[in-house]
Formats: sequence, C-alpha cells, structure tokens
Amino acid sequence: MTAASRGFYVRHMTSAPERTDGKGLASGTLGLWGSTVIGLASTAPVYSLVATLGFVVLAVGAQAPIAFVLAFIPMLFIAFAYRELNNDVPDCGTTFTWGTKAFGPWVGWMGGWGVAVAGMVVLANLSQIAGIYLWTLVGDGSLAENVPLVTATGVVFIAAMTYVSYRGVEIGERIQNVLLAVQYLVLALFVVLALWKFFDGTAPNPTPFDLAWFNPLGFTDWSGFTEAVLLALFIYWGWDTCLALNEETKDPKRIPGRAALLTTVILLGTYVTVTVAAMMYAGVGEDGAGLANPDNADDVFLALKDGLFGPFGWLLVVAVLISAVSSTQTTILPTARGTLAMAAYKALPERFRTVHPTYRTPSFSTLVMGIVASVYYIGMTIISDNILQDSILSLGLAIAFYYAMTGYACVWYFRRELFSSAKNLVYRGVLPLLGALMLTYAFVQSAIDMWDPEYGNTVLFGIGGTFVVGIGALAIGVVLMLVWYAFAGSKPFFRGESLNRDTEVLVPEEPIAYPRSVDGGI
Repeated sequence: MTAASRGFYVRHMTSAPERTDGKGLASGTLGLWGSTVIGLASTAPVYSLVATLGFVVLAVGAQAPIAFVLAFIPMLFIAFAYRELNNDVPDCGTTFTWGTKAFGPWVGWMGGWGVAVAGMVVLANLSQIAGIYLWTLVGDGSLAENVPLVTATGVVFIAAMTYVSYRGVEIGERIQNVLLAVQYLVLALFVVLALWKFFDGTAPNPTPFDLAWFNPLGFTDWSGFTEAVLLALFIYWGWDTCLALNEETKDPKRIPGRAALLTTVILLGTYVTVTVAAMMYAGVGEDGAGLANPDNADDVFLALKDGLFGPFGWLLVVAVLISAVSSTQTTILPTARGTLAMAAYKALPERFRTVHPTYRTPSFSTLVMGIVASVYYIGMTIISDNILQDSILSLGLAIAFYYAMTGYACVWYFRRELFSSAKNLVYRGVLPLLGALMLTYAFVQSAIDMWDPEYGNTVLFGIGGTFVVGIGALAIGVVLMLVWYAFAGSKPFFRGESLNRDTEVLVPEEPIAYPRSVDGGI
C-alpha cells in the first residue's frame, strides 16, 4: 500500500460513521451542503431548462418568467409539508411512511409506488438524453441518431451511476459536487454572455427587460397559462431526494427539510434568471433565434449555443450531458431507499431490505432499480420509441400523485395539533393543503389533456397513449400491491402492525457525532 493510499485509507476510516442504527444505512454522512447539492443535482437544472423553456415560451410568450414563479408556489408549499413530516418522522420511506401513518397501508403503499414509477421512467429519459448528447459531441454528430448505439450508451450510464449509488452516498456527493459545479458554471456563462451581447447590441433580437414579464394577470389565454404552469411545475421535481437521504444526514430531523427548502429557492432563482437572460438575448419571436420558434422548442440551448459561445458552443452540449448523467445517479437514490423502507415495514419482500455491510447502502434495491430501469428503457426502445416518449410525457401524473399525497398526509397526520399554534396552522395545515390542492388540479388537468388522441405521440384504445401509459403505470401498482397482499409475509403491514401512526420509525434516535479526521476535516 502506497503512502498516499494509506493516507486516504486512514482519513476514510477515521471519518466514517461508527453507528449503523435503524435500517443499517450510513448515518451521519451528509451535511446541509451535501444534501442541497444532491437535491439540486436530482432536478437536472440544465436539462430541465433545455426540455422546458421553449415549450413554456410557445405557450405564454413573454409571460414565461411568471409561469416559472407560479409553478414554484406549490413546490414550496409541499416542501414545507416534507419538512414538517420529516421533523416528526425522519424516515427514508418519505411518502410511503408518512402516507401509511396518516391514511393506512393501502394509501401508503401506493405513495411508495408513485415514487418508484417516477424514478424508473425518468431514468430511461435521462439515460437516453445522455447517450444522444454524448454522441452529438463526436464527429459531425450523426452518431446521435444511431438508436442501438444511443441505447447501449444510455444503459452504460445507468450501470455506472448504479455502481456509484451502490458504493455509497459519500462518494456520490463528491462526484455531484463536481458535476453540479460544471452545470452552474455553464449556466452562469450563458447568463453573462446573453446580457453582454444584449447591452453591446450584438444579440440577434435584443429585447429590453420588462416588469410585465412578471405580471400574473398578463396571461391572455387560460389553456396556454395552464399548459405553461404544468410544464414549469415539474422542472422543480427532484428536490425531495434530500428527504429520502434523511437517515444518512448528520441531523436527520432538521437538515433534510432545510436542504429541500433551500433547493427549491435556488432552483427558482436559476430558472427565472436564465429565462430572463435568454429572452433579453433572443426575444420571444417565432423566427430565427426567437424562443417561440417551434423549431427551437425541443432544445433552446442548441439553437443559441453558437451565437452565444461561438467555437465553444460544445460547452452547452457538455452541460446538458453532465446534467442528465448527474440526475441519473441521484434519481436512483430515493427509489432505492423507498423500497428499502417498504421492505423494513413488510410492505415488500425481505430481500429489498438488504444493506451492504461495508458501503451501508440499500444494495439489493439499488441494483434492482438499475436493472429495471435498463430493461424498461431497452424494452420501450424496441417496442416503440413513441411509447417511451409518451411515458416521459406522462411523468407529471406520478409526480403530482405522490407530492399531493404528501401534502394531504401532512394535514391529516398533524390534524390534532393544527390549532395549537399559528405556526402549526400555517406550516402543517394551510400551506401543505394548498400545495396538495394545486397538485391535485395539476393531476386532473394533465389527465384530461392527455386523454386527447392528439396529445403525445401515440393513440391506444382510441385515446391518448400518454394517458394510457401514465394512468396505467399507477394502476400496475394496484395490481402489484394485491399480489404482495396474497403473500403471508405482507400481513403484518396490511394489518397495520408493522407500521402505523404509533410505530417507532427505524432510524437513529440522535445525530451521529463524527470523529475528526487526521487532516482536520469532518
């Protein structure tokens, strides 16, 4: 063993947590910074803007900034629900655990399924994007159209990020620090260059900043407004990964909730700032570089990269690639921990409770997540890429489903305490309920829109394929729940014995005090 490797070994061993209470996860690994970084990475900020900005501008034109602000409101309200529930029940099962404690095993199980479905679908999407953008950088970019090559590359990315998640949260945090720094560096350059070119008059369509962009009464079309807000709503999704890692933080009851709130606020600032800069640079016209040009909607950054970055336009491509890869790893985390918690409380087979003895990660659940996502991605690509794309479009249904459930669970779980103080009434009652109602509306409105055969890329059974895939994915959860109910091992859960309102959750009682490492770090 070399001196350097001995030094790393000593630092690693002296800073590692010695307790493995509760479910066996590596308690005390993450601080506020690490939790926030992982929450931000989970949302894939660069890719989220790439995939959404153009379509939001198409829907509402210059009102795009206020659309992002309005979409932030229910996310903030639900973040308060997560914080309050986590303060009382800091369990990595999050929606599953809280939904079960509030409404019983059947509702809670479906909440856990909603988290799993969202994770599986988005992993297929992220890996596909990563494959496409990687090969866009090679040669003339034509390899990005090679479906077998892109699919194989996407599966490799899933496998690599599954391995990182398998090895532990600590190594994942270190990688995410680098990947997120690159994303925000490129976004900062985008904003600076866009404003620079606006002020020196070299922008293709310089458009002066206008406070009317933030006027909530400026929308002229209701359907356009709802479409824009629904699109913007789900680019915030992913911050709840902070809460799924609550048992691995240094202060499980406080840090995850604070990280979630901090993440949502940072995302709001990011999305609004980039949107305003892009509008001032390119305007909202329907021609050329205009953000409302339908030809640019799929990827606004690709349309603007050469004009903004010149010969360094590849930086934006790299940022999107990194964003997708980064989010692939962090998306695995909450689903693996959710299924771990479900197994711990007998809502899934015992095997899902397996924790690696060295890395202290939900090893079996992590591997299953990676394998299922890969099989789903390959299968959908073989059957029909259009169905794969429709499953991605339907992702909002699963997200709205389990976020809304968390909001309602907060209100019901704390119902006896709501009027004990004004603080409780606001943070445990009013805000979570409003957030849940908004997301319920988003779910219903999205489902209505998706029913239309013209919505999405496919038609199944005479209705929109997006509706069939989205609602069908949630319905499969009902089937799987009933299948598990038929097994004897499930009875303690469905009888309300292994997890109910009074059950002590399987987490460490106190934050773990880290021994100080030899180099003075924590």
